[in-house]
Amino acid sequence: MFGRRPDGRLVQELPPIRRFMPFISKRRNDSLVYFAQDVEVDAALRFVDEQNRARPAEAPLTLFHLLLRAIAQILDERPRLNRFTAGGRVWQRDGIWITFSAKQRMDDAAPIITVKRRFDPRESLDTMVDRLHGELRASRSGRQTTSDREMGLLLRLPAFMVRAVVGLGRVGNELGLLPRAMIEGDPMFASVFVANLGSVGLEAGYHHLWEYGTIPIFCVMGRVKPAPRKRRIVTLKWTFDERVEDGLYCARGVERLLDLFAHPEKLA
Repeated sequence: MFGRRPDGRLVQELPPIRRFMPFISKRRNDSLVYFAQDVEVDAALRFVDEQNRARPAEAPLTLFHLLLRAIAQILDERPRLNRFTAGGRVWQRDGIWITFSAKQRMDDAAPIITVKRRFDPRESLDTMVDRLHGELRASRSGRQTTSDREMGLLLRLPAFMVRAVVGLGRVGNELGLLPRAMIEGDPMFASVFVANLGSVGLEAGYHHLWEYGTIPIFCVMGRVKPAPRKRRIVTLKWTFDERVEDGLYCARGVERLLDLFAHPEKLA
C-alpha cells in the first residue's frame, strides 16, 4: 500500500508517460499488444531427444518445458518484463511465477487444469522438469489446490454474493491488501500465463488478459509444423499489457527467446 505489497514493490523511477499510462488505460484489455513469433525448433528438438536418453521414460523433457525455461531465463535477464500494474501504479514482482494450463486427460470431457509455479533460473533443467512432472501428476490425480477449494466454497453462494466477493478481491488487489497466502495460491497472480495448444495438435491463437489478478503477458504455443528449407517451426502468439514496459524492451526479450531455441544448451 505504501510502496510495498506482499508480491512486489513500487517502481519509483519511471518516465512520466509510463507512470501516467495506467490512468489513461485503466483495464488490461484496453492496453493489449499482440505479437506473433515463428521459432525454429530443429536444434531444440534434437536437444530434447539427446536429453531424454538419460531421463526416465515417464518424465520426459518436452519442447514446452524448454519454452517455460526460456521465459523464466528471459524474465531473469530482463526484469522490467516482470512487472505488473495495480491501483494505477507499476510494481516490480517478487520472484518469477509462471502459470500454465494442461488437460487433466486427453479427451474432450476432461477439464483444463492450471499449475502455478515459482521458477528459479539457477536450478538445473533436470530439476525443473522433475518438479513440473510431479506437480502435473498431483493435479491430474484430482488433488485440489488452495485456489480450487476457495472457488468451490464461493460457488456454493448465490451469484450476487459471488460477484460481491470477487469485487472485494479486486478492490483488495488495487489497494495491495490481499494476503500473501492468497496471492501465492492464486494462478491469476503470475508473471506470465502459458498455454500449449500444440500438445493437442492445434495452432496457436491470441488470448486476452484477465482483468482479475496481475498477469500482464499471455503466451500460446502452437503445434510443430514444417517450413521452407526443410525446417520445423512453432508459432508463439503473445499478448502483452503495454502499460508495464515499452515495446522495444519487450521485443529484445522476444529476440532472446529465438537465440535460446537456436542454442538450447544455454537452457541446461
